[in-house]
Amino acid sequence: MPPKSYSKSASKTGKSYSNYSSKSAPDNTAYKALREAVQNKQVGTLYFFHGEEPYLQEYYLRQIRKMLLPEGLEEFNHRTARADTCSLEWLEQAIDSLPVMSERTLVEVEDWDPFSLNKKDMPRFLKLVEDIPEYCCLIFVYDTIPWKGDSRTKLGALLKDRNANVSFNKQEQSDLIAFIAREFKRTKHTITNEDARYLIFRCGNEMSNLAGEVAKLSAYCTQPQITQADIDFITVPVMEAVVFQITDAIAARDFDKAANAMSDLLYSSEDPYKIIAVIGKYFRQLYSARLCQDHYESMQTFMQLWGMKNSYPAEKLFAAAKKFRINWCRYALRRCAEISIDFRDNYGEEIDLLTGLMMELSTGIQAVD
Repeated sequence: MPPKSYSKSASKTGKSYSNYSSKSAPDNTAYKALREAVQNKQVGTLYFFHGEEPYLQEYYLRQIRKMLLPEGLEEFNHRTARADTCSLEWLEQAIDSLPVMSERTLVEVEDWDPFSLNKKDMPRFLKLVEDIPEYCCLIFVYDTIPWKGDSRTKLGALLKDRNANVSFNKQEQSDLIAFIAREFKRTKHTITNEDARYLIFRCGNEMSNLAGEVAKLSAYCTQPQITQADIDFITVPVMEAVVFQITDAIAARDFDKAANAMSDLLYSSEDPYKIIAVIGKYFRQLYSARLCQDHYESMQTFMQLWGMKNSYPAEKLFAAAKKFRINWCRYALRRCAEISIDFRDNYGEEIDLLTGLMMELSTGIQAVD
């Protein structure tokens, strides 16, 4: 079925879906301020780093270290602690330590959450971070623990006021295209915007994974221009891209191609439960796209419904939805749900169930149509 933001009544009445948009865009104010501060070499005294894009988080940590710590003097000016070694006493000593043959010091604390401090210790911590000396830069890094900051608290208000609550969110498509182009430029390669969009679609939007695939392509390709053929030959597709291949082959009645793609997916190291979850999500999106088309809604509305930042997969879904009737989309969606239930009752037979699903969908496109 469509996501929660989809209105069932809208499908019956023909009303617009435009008001059923996804959650609002994340606040990137602090991230933009950090980026500007790093560019101007004027970083502040306090930051909280967290978010879903660890590549960016590590990138800015490296830039700040490089900026603040003179080479050869890191051990005198760089202090680090983790949850098991950090305390208020340690923080006070680290912050008060003067720089040695350097203008500033850097204090990094990983996976220690000040928001969890009790009522007795919180005022002491607030006083500490309010009075950080100009020579010190204190960064709390949320690596393996979840971010649970509360903007309604005094600490949350302080972070907002200082642009210190830096969330590294998944990047927009335009940012990822620019990132890919920069990475290829380092190795004297080029790529068109369209092929960069295809690389994002095939390999996902995680920057660390994209950076690895770009490095592989740069090492393999002797010619300066990266092509889609190079991407297909060298890179490893994410599961979502393989599911697209399967359904595109089914729509084209190329059942051998669909079977080969499904076979590669089934005998990979991926968990069958994850495979059926991704397949199920795909058919929910396909059904949503078909509904939008039947009710004359735009692709932008569809992207809002699913919170999609990148237009390439939305374009692929819209194109695929035009090849299927609404009855087949419902049929495929229902069968995915039923197979998910069958997984629980038939332990050890997941691969057979998924194979049978692919065969049903391949033949069902004719039966249901």
